[in-house]
Amino acid sequence: MRQLTLFEHKIDNREYITQNFSAGGLCLEEARLALEKKYTSLLEVTEKFNRRSVSYQLSKKNPLHSWFKYKEGFSADLVNILLDEMKIPAGDTIMDPFTGSGTTALVCQMRGINLIGCDIMPFAGVAINAKSNVLRYDLAELKTLIEEFSSLEMPETYSKRTPYVTITYSAYPEFNERFIQFVTDWIKASNYSDELKNLFTLCVLNSLERCSYTAKDGQYLRWDSRSAKVIKANIEREKLGRKLLPAHQCRDIIENFQVAVAEELNHVLADIKFVRSNASENFSGGVDFTEGSALFKLPKLKDNTLDGVITSPPYCNRYDYTRIYALELVYMGCNEVDIKNLRQALLSCTVESKSKISVLMKYYDRINASDRFAYILGKVNSNAAFREILTALEQRKNCGDLNNNGVLRMVEGYFTELAFVYAELYRICKRGAKIAVVNDNVRYGGEIIPVDYLSTSFAEQFGFKPVKIYCLRQQKGNSSQQMKKFGREALRKSITLWQK
Repeated sequence: MRQLTLFEHKIDNREYITQNFSAGGLCLEEARLALEKKYTSLLEVTEKFNRRSVSYQLSKKNPLHSWFKYKEGFSADLVNILLDEMKIPAGDTIMDPFTGSGTTALVCQMRGINLIGCDIMPFAGVAINAKSNVLRYDLAELKTLIEEFSSLEMPETYSKRTPYVTITYSAYPEFNERFIQFVTDWIKASNYSDELKNLFTLCVLNSLERCSYTAKDGQYLRWDSRSAKVIKANIEREKLGRKLLPAHQCRDIIENFQVAVAEELNHVLADIKFVRSNASENFSGGVDFTEGSALFKLPKLKDNTLDGVITSPPYCNRYDYTRIYALELVYMGCNEVDIKNLRQALLSCTVESKSKISVLMKYYDRINASDRFAYILGKVNSNAAFREILTALEQRKNCGDLNNNGVLRMVEGYFTELAFVYAELYRICKRGAKIAVVNDNVRYGGEIIPVDYLSTSFAEQFGFKPVKIYCLRQQKGNSSQQMKKFGREALRKSITLWQK
């Protein structure tokens, strides 16, 4: 069988091979070194794709893909390259178990490829439905909506305000806080089609951040010093003699919500016209999307049904999507309890994540698949590199090297859950199906976790054949705290390719 060759141009990969996984040689690293030795021949460093193509950046101005700014997604360019490499023809079925804003779904639809997807975030379905309906919108109805919305006037006596949770308290200027709720009431009571209401909701979601005192910044929301929250906090800090929070502006101007949404609507209208005038005859791929966790979606799918998988799971980087996207979640109707539950239901990627093993065991028992659960968990527990990593992190915790002891539980949960996803994907894929997974290597407490190689070792345990591990030329740095204490170690960002 011919080996996949995504890119022809090769770069010397010696500087991308990890020589030491444990800072100062404190912990055992033999199992990780063994993985490095085993998979080094599959590593191909390339400059034909970069951080822009494996992130949302290249989609910022693309028709349809720019309708929702999902920073954690990858670009349409990357999906197209992978589909070409995998030789997926129209009519085949691809899966993305972490669908996000629907980039894979949309690219597949444009190429006549069917997609099965799921995502636990409530706004994912809104984005996918809005984009996949691009050829079905009534343009006259959309123009009428834009005109009516743009001329809306909120009565001075209107006093309702958009709901908030602790994370989003005082996120908007007073006018925007009232107008968002006014518009929500207006669109619900309108007679516009459900498809158009969903599109309008997406335009609102894509406008919230720039109309607020917040900005998405790594693990959390960054707050503007003009917000009531920061002003109040500084008053209390001054009383206690504490250092004031720094003066910081997320943006020069907090945009007027009505103006921002009207701009989004007009942008969407222009995109729809452009897509319709350039749509290929193959714009016929079906999209089967389910809101929910891949951990509970995949076990229900039939054996041997998928021709391939392209996905990027949440990274093991402590990013809390329920905080980063708190404005959007609250607008979608989530309250404090909903957000807390969603945080726990996500793939374990925050220090607050708790083990899902007992929940998964009960679920597999309920669907009469207890033997499969035991098989998957047994493979996880027998993975030498994984056990070594957990032992090393436990040792680092005891030495006080972890800045949060929840990191150990997060890492254990993250890879255990991913292993269940990989095992189910193997069962669901047809023979010869190809799998592409985008991910980052990470480092905690001076211990490097080779996510690309560890994931590949799990995949191989379940039956996949490792084919290639593509590595971006631009490596990832470490946090300033880790560099100060343990020194700098460059980390790979990779696309792993496997085949059944």
